[in-house]
Amino acid sequence: MYGNLYRSTATVIVAFTSPGDLLVLLEELTVLDQLKRVNFSRNGYHVSFDANGDPVAFYELINWKRNENGGLEFVTSLQYNCFQTACKAVCLHVNQVPVSVCSDSCPPGTRKVLQKGKPVCCYDCVPCAEGEISNTTDSSDCSPCPNEFWPNAEKNFCRRKLVEFLSFHEVWGIILAAFSIAGACLTIVTAIVFFQHRYTPVVRANNSELSFLLLFSLTLCFLCSLTFIGRPSDWSCMLRHTAFGITFVLCIACVLGKTIVVLMAFKATQPGSNVAKWFGPAQQRMTVVSFTFVQVLICIIWLVQKPPFSIRNLTTYKEIIILECALGSALGFWAVLGYIGLLAVFCFVLAVLARKLPDNFNEAKLITFSMLIFCAVWITFIPAYISSPGKFTVAVEVFAILASSFGLIICIFFPKCFIILFRPEKNTKKHLMGKT
Repeated sequence: MYGNLYRSTATVIVAFTSPGDLLVLLEELTVLDQLKRVNFSRNGYHVSFDANGDPVAFYELINWKRNENGGLEFVTSLQYNCFQTACKAVCLHVNQVPVSVCSDSCPPGTRKVLQKGKPVCCYDCVPCAEGEISNTTDSSDCSPCPNEFWPNAEKNFCRRKLVEFLSFHEVWGIILAAFSIAGACLTIVTAIVFFQHRYTPVVRANNSELSFLLLFSLTLCFLCSLTFIGRPSDWSCMLRHTAFGITFVLCIACVLGKTIVVLMAFKATQPGSNVAKWFGPAQQRMTVVSFTFVQVLICIIWLVQKPPFSIRNLTTYKEIIILECALGSALGFWAVLGYIGLLAVFCFVLAVLARKLPDNFNEAKLITFSMLIFCAVWITFIPAYISSPGKFTVAVEVFAILASSFGLIICIFFPKCFIILFRPEKNTKKHLMGKT
């Protein structure tokens, strides 16, 4: 005879055919009841049985690691312990998951480089090269940023490059703009003083008409420096270079005309000389217009052939975009500068020749000093312009415009204004002719 036992957590179903089978069943139930009560710890391990008489699952994950001496040591890296509480299974995980590589993970911004002679799990974390990023962990390669983007400090994402140009909102732009406006205002004040005393000997001595035209051109020179400040555009690039070239030639042409007037005036005082009728007011105006027209023609050819235009410079600084004006035709730019320099040198030579002419108030001396300053500024401008990077190239050009303009107005007009305003006793024809 035999019996079958079916067991579950809720019900026990017994089928038996004899008293012996019933006795065996009772013994099993007694043992099962005793197993449920077993609960003790030995050597750091807990021993117990569940409702079915099965031992509680308990596992340890042992990690074999080499110590500093080269020997093996066994480290328990994970414990798995399941027990039943209120009919709910709970698993406890302790310690750390074992690491199966000999190197730590490479963070974003770096890439993995395998170590020679070692397994593939051994590698070094190398920072991404300049201009490249990696935005994932354990990246095997870095990706370059697009042209107008640059990596952040951590090299894990690309950000837009900073845009740089000589702005009205930065210190250099504010300083240069302030000097430009101050120079224009100073020139206007000088013109007002000359206009109020236009019939006095000091103003009339060296052609008042050319003096007013020179003051007008100097005002334009000061104001044209403002076109170099601000965000460049194709129109502003064409305006700044052509306005600069034409206004400066107009200025130098007026100074040259005044120098020629001084020379002609001395020749006219010699007996039998009729030079004055060959260089009267009409000829002086024609001289200024002719010299200026040549520069206008050069600028027109430059604008028609290869005009200046705005560009985004990505090469000077790798992490900054510089907005600047390309010359278009370098020959046109240097032709404009060269013509200004040629007139300035010619004017300087004539002023040196006329500086010792017998006159108590010889304007040629003032013109000599002004042209000396003018030439010195523009000679030093060329190497500074070529070597200056980015927006400082524009700042150097604006500085040269302002320095030469201030040199002209201070050297030519300040001594006259001083006599007009503070030494009126010297503002007489006798004093100018040296008869006092």
